[in-house]
Amino acid sequence: MVKQELEITITPQGDVRIEVIGVKGKSCVDLTKPLEDALGSEVESRTYTSTYYEYETRVQQKQG
Repeated sequence: MVKQELEITITPQGDVRIEVIGVKGKSCVDLTKPLEDALGSEVESRTYTSTYYEYETRVQQKQG
């Protein structure tokens, strides 16, 4: 299992930056949404890394 992390940086000016580590695909946005809502302000910008464009593949092995 890949470790999932949120790295949160708050600047002296009060700007908040949230970086998602260890999450593939669009689920990173779902992960940060509760924090964004709790902060109560609009997201000014969003930068996507290459991981955002990856999709997690799950393979199930048939047991027989």
